[in-house]
Amino acid sequence: MTPTQGQALGLLREAPDGMRLAELAGMLGISAPTASEAVTSLVQKGLAVKAPGPDRRSIALLLTAAGEDLADRTRDWPDFLAQAVDTLEPREQADLLRCLVKVIRALQLHGDVPQQRMCVTCRYFHPFAHADGAAPHHCAYVDAPFGDRHLRLACAEHEEAPADAQASLWQRFAGKAA
Repeated sequence: MTPTQGQALGLLREAPDGMRLAELAGMLGISAPTASEAVTSLVQKGLAVKAPGPDRRSIALLLTAAGEDLADRTRDWPDFLAQAVDTLEPREQADLLRCLVKVIRALQLHGDVPQQRMCVTCRYFHPFAHADGAAPHHCAYVDAPFGDRHLRLACAEHEEAPADAQASLWQRFAGKAA
């Protein structure tokens, strides 16, 4: 299993209705031919299938039961990183995540990495909506406050906010110290 195939498994695991090849390629930040090679390998290994897409000319990529099982088992591959982060104090962990969000967002804006389904680009995200320093943000999807430590980098419920709203969200989020 290549890293690209592993990432594809993880993304397909989060898309129970399937995903088009172009969408998968975009989320992985790779070309369509490279994504096609990865998917072909997953299909040959019995981990994914190609099903009819929403229109007659497209296909949807879906995981098989074996693919779902492998995606679940490999979801935690970077355990060594998690163990290293666990050595940080909770406040340091929150600060690290906040910094990562800022770095990823800068890379996205420059076109260096594909768009991710992060809180800071979601229509449900309301930064610094609460006075509680431990949980200042609000997620309107679940109608609950949360803190920097729970910012999401790849949320299944993410809905892209319009560009002008994203700019405003980002200004409020990045402009305040945690």
